[in-house]
Amino acid sequence: MPQIRRLSLLFAACAAVALCACGKQDKPGQGGRGNPPVPVRIQAVQPQPWSDTLRALGTVQAHEAVTVTAKVSETVQQVHFESGQQVARGAPLVTLSGQQQQAALAAAEAALKDAEQQFRRMEQLVKQQLVAHASLDTARATRDAARAQAAQIRANLSDRVIRAPFAGVLGIRQVSPGALVTPGTAIATLDDIARVYVDFPVPETELAEVAPGQALTGSAGAYPGRSFEGQVTTVSARLDAATRAVTVRGDFPNPERLLKPGMLVEVALVRGTRPALVVPELAVQQIGTETFVWRVKQDGTVEKADVVVGGRVPGKVMLKDGIRAGDRIVVEGTGKLQPGAKVVEGGRAPAAAATK
Repeated sequence: MPQIRRLSLLFAACAAVALCACGKQDKPGQGGRGNPPVPVRIQAVQPQPWSDTLRALGTVQAHEAVTVTAKVSETVQQVHFESGQQVARGAPLVTLSGQQQQAALAAAEAALKDAEQQFRRMEQLVKQQLVAHASLDTARATRDAARAQAAQIRANLSDRVIRAPFAGVLGIRQVSPGALVTPGTAIATLDDIARVYVDFPVPETELAEVAPGQALTGSAGAYPGRSFEGQVTTVSARLDAATRAVTVRGDFPNPERLLKPGMLVEVALVRGTRPALVVPELAVQQIGTETFVWRVKQDGTVEKADVVVGGRVPGKVMLKDGIRAGDRIVVEGTGKLQPGAKVVEGGRAPAAAATK
C-alpha cells in the first residue's frame, strides 16, 4: 500500500513539472524559442518624389447669371424670345405697353420745340437791345427744363423695353403678352455659360498646396468618359468654421455649353512634385480608426507605428507622420504579425513550415 502511494505522488509531481514547462513556452506568433521567425519582406523608408491628386466634388456656377425682371408696373405688349434661346447683349426681350409715356413724350417734345423757338427769338431781341438780358435768361431756363422733361420721359420709355444685360442663354419664359408685371416680376433667367466656374471645398490641412493657376480636370456623371480642363482662379479668403474647409473656384471653358449651372462635377487637382515618405499600399494597415505600419526594431522584432496618411495613388501611400526616413517596415507578410514577433527577410515561408 505505501508503495502505491509513493507511485501516485511521483506521477503527480511529473505532471506538475510538465505543465510548468508548457506554460513557459512562448505563445504562437511571439517569435520566441518555440516559434520560428515570420518570413516577410522588409523595406527601408526613403524620401521619394511625390505628386498626388486632390479630389473634391464641386458645383457649377455660370460665369454671369441674372434673373431678368421688370422695373415698372405695366402690361406686357410683346415677347421677343423663346425659352432656351441664345441672345446677344442688348437684345430686346420684352416690350411693355407705354402709351401714356408716348403721349407724354409727344407733349414734352412739343413744349421743348416751343421753348427753343422762344429762346432763339429772345436772342435776336437782346442783340437788337429791345429786351433785357433777364428775359433771355428766363427763356434759357425754360428751354433747359423742357429738355430735362423730355429726357426723363424717354428714360421711362426705355424701361418699357427690357433688354439682355449680357450675352447668354435664356431659361424658361415666365411671362406672356397681356400679363401684368410689377418691379421684381421674374421674366426669365439669363446665364453666360461659355465659361463656367466650379466651386469646390478643400480641407484646411491641404490649403498650403493649392494656389491660383494650378491645372484642374473635371468629370460629370452626365458625360461618362469625358473630361473638362480648367484651372484654379480664386482661393477664398475665409474658411468655413463648421467644416474647416476653404472654397476654391476653378474656371472651365465651356464652348459646347455642356456644363450647366448647379451640375455636380468631380474635380481633380494635380499638385506639384515634392519629396515625401512613400510606402507600398499593402504595408499600411487599417483596423477601425487605427492606421499603422509594422516597424522592424534593431533586435529583429516588430512593433506597431501609428501613421498619418497624407495621400494615395494606386499602389502607393504617402505618410505625413509616424515614421522617419531610414525606418525599416514590413511591406509583405503582415497578416500573421503581432507586436514583438520576430521576422526574417525571406518573402515566402519554407515548404516545411508551410505544411505544419
